Amino acid sequence: MPTEPWGEPTSRPTGAGRPSGAPADRSGRRHRAGARRHRAGIVPPVILGLAGPAPGQPGSRPGLRRARVSPGLLDPAMADPTDDEELAGTRDEADETRRRAVRRHRLTLAGLGLTAMLAAIMLVVTLINWAPPATREMTTAERDRLAAMRVTNHRDLRAGLRVTVGNGTARIDLLGWVDWARQLVYLDVTGPGAGELRGLAQATPTVLMLRPDPAAMPSPAMPPLVPPADGWRLPADRRLNPVLNLVFALASDRPDPVDGLSGRWLGRDRINGEAVDILSGTARPVGDEATRYWLAADGRLHRLEARLPEVGPVHVQLNRADRPTLRPVDALGGRVGLPRALTAVERNRWRALSTRLRAAGGATVTVTAPAAAGTNLHGTGWLSWTSATAYLGVTDLDADRRTLLRRDRSGLARIEQPSAGGSAEPPPLPPPPTGWRTGPHRTEALAPLLDTALRAARGSGPSGSVRRIRGDNLAGSVVDVLEVETGRVRVRYWVERTGLLRRLELPTRGGAWAQLDLTPGRVPRLTAPASRR
Repeated sequence: MPTEPWGEPTSRPTGAGRPSGAPADRSGRRHRAGARRHRAGIVPPVILGLAGPAPGQPGSRPGLRRARVSPGLLDPAMADPTDDEELAGTRDEADETRRRAVRRHRLTLAGLGLTAMLAAIMLVVTLINWAPPATREMTTAERDRLAAMRVTNHRDLRAGLRVTVGNGTARIDLLGWVDWARQLVYLDVTGPGAGELRGLAQATPTVLMLRPDPAAMPSPAMPPLVPPADGWRLPADRRLNPVLNLVFALASDRPDPVDGLSGRWLGRDRINGEAVDILSGTARPVGDEATRYWLAADGRLHRLEARLPEVGPVHVQLNRADRPTLRPVDALGGRVGLPRALTAVERNRWRALSTRLRAAGGATVTVTAPAAAGTNLHGTGWLSWTSATAYLGVTDLDADRRTLLRRDRSGLARIEQPSAGGSAEPPPLPPPPTGWRTGPHRTEALAPLLDTALRAARGSGPSGSVRRIRGDNLAGSVVDVLEVETGRVRVRYWVERTGLLRRLELPTRGGAWAQLDLTPGRVPRLTAPASRR
């Protein structure tokens, strides 16, 4: 059957509605349009159209139809002469379409830029005209929660503590813990305004003990959980007292009265991921409406801002998750125990104490006495139960002054010596025969301690009701800490299991505890001075 090149048969078998020999549809318009698209790069040079006899017609082959390609697409010479004009028109239309797209893109970018500029202007206007949310009076539930805040603190026992006192170069930073149950604060004191207070501090509601450390790091750091055993003093600087009073007053075993409690709700905040209400009111301990409390829904205080007279602004932040058990230093009474009556073995050991001391004859002693604010005495020497005499070299750590001190049956006498650079060296032997003075002196604070130690070897021993406070360890020896109530003062005896006295403790006028540590054994001859003037 004759065919055209790459075309269809010139005639088709007679079929439904088509006479034999009828030519296939080869519209010139279709060929010219295909040529234009080909030259314009719109369609590929070969069109894989499927054509041929319809399925079921004679000459058809299943799945295959011969390609029908316009001659004008393959040979431009076979195209219609008017194709170039039509192609030029098509290109103009395409260029106009592109120009319109570019214009639309530019208009879109300009619109977006204008929108961003208007949004920025509106943001600036909003920030300029912004005002904080309106405050309101506290609700009844908020007043009840604020009134119960101190009871909640007392129930929680302990918390981590961070306090900032003052501003600028006068700022003092306090970092540590508070134990409301045992009434103890343990802090690291730093900041540009700390001065002589820089170092470690432990305090009760009545006594502040400081361990100065001028070389401490300027940035706040948590103090060591086990405090150092030595170096604690009663400071003369009282600037921290109002702040510590505030911290202790944040806890109470009973709620504050709601009647008369006024204040306002100032807003909400989040501290350590927990939602809190910011309240201002006249709640204790400050009682000033300017004081702000960051209080959680469960009544736990997380932050407090106040202004104290003669102190300035104070910021207190509590860490409710940081709650270690604190150990007071010896100057504050030492570790807390469980007081109880003496067992039979302990009572027999106590009754034999005076006999054991007389048999020992004497002891080498070391005394540490925070006597008063700015008066901290430290000394070494000997004590003789045989001659009822004590002889020590004592240094005032604050004044850096050294004193030879002698206590015997005639009373207390002293000799002033040049400064020893703060060291506590034993006194010279033999004791000086002359130059002794009597009368009021700062070393008189040691007289009760020395007298109690000397009397312990007399007769049947100390009198008064006695109880065991706790067990402890001193210089590698296990001891029982026994407390004797004499009606006027409490005295603590650290008695070794062998029956010997290893430490004696008495409270001082400054509220701290003074210690006299004893190492029983032979002592040098402590001859009495020839004269006193």
